[in-house]
Amino acid sequence: MQPFRAIAVFYHVARLNSIVGAAAQLNVTPSAVSQQLKALEEQIGTTLITRRGRNVGLTEAGERYFEMISDKVEGIMRATDAMQGRQQQATLIIRATPTISSKWLLPRLTRFMERMPDTNLRIDGTNEPVDFARDNVDLEIRHGLGGWPGLYTEPLTEERFVPVCAPDVAGAASLSAADLLRLPRIRSVKAQVQWQAWAEAQELGAVAEARLSFDRSHMAIDAACLGHGVALESELMIEAELIAGRLVVPVAQTPLLQVATQWLVCPRSNLQRHRVTRLIEWLREEAAEWRQTSPANSLEYLK
Repeated sequence: MQPFRAIAVFYHVARLNSIVGAAAQLNVTPSAVSQQLKALEEQIGTTLITRRGRNVGLTEAGERYFEMISDKVEGIMRATDAMQGRQQQATLIIRATPTISSKWLLPRLTRFMERMPDTNLRIDGTNEPVDFARDNVDLEIRHGLGGWPGLYTEPLTEERFVPVCAPDVAGAASLSAADLLRLPRIRSVKAQVQWQAWAEAQELGAVAEARLSFDRSHMAIDAACLGHGVALESELMIEAELIAGRLVVPVAQTPLLQVATQWLVCPRSNLQRHRVTRLIEWLREEAAEWRQTSPANSLEYLK
């Protein structure tokens, strides 16, 4: 029979992809963690962990073993908490940029709480990509174009980028593309689609630099709502503003500028944990429903 302490140590290392992180969580030294891992591997008779400098990963055998024990270890920890009177719920930690956290994820959290009433959710709203070997994060919604080696990546959904402004600046479908570009423009510095791409799709050539620029999309959206100009933003981020009428699309036709910029990202070992897979399934369902009901579905796109 394998000692539970060594199994628990392996569980934490596999979950965090980090010996140092597991040591901090267990309040022991990294050396003690390594010793427990070595003892467990010797008893099982196979290598479970690979080490490349500071990076830690699971072997194929380690992935199978983690899949077999993770739910059982979590069950034992929950039972221990209950016997000690703590009755602690499991907590999932998800990191996402401030914009998608506030503009898309936050309005949907009631349904998450209904779906997983036995799970607490902590949202870490920051633009810093997760270092899964160091940070205690279960799942990240990462902004970018994908392609992060060694991690599971799945697009949340494809988004369309459309020009928007407050109705006091211009009415819906009231301007030509050329007239729109004469308005003050707002730029989201880190957006994957920029004003030049929109102008070229309209065959309008080069455009001058926007007078207002923000490195956070939610600030660009708020600036557009306040009437400071027209912003080019992802429909994923402006859903509430379009529904409420705080923003409108001031052209009758807009180019189809479509791309996936938000990705579900985590170590593949995290997919062996039931709560993480349930969280991913919920996000997939929310994204599919959003796609069906997006206010931008009614727009006419130039292809």
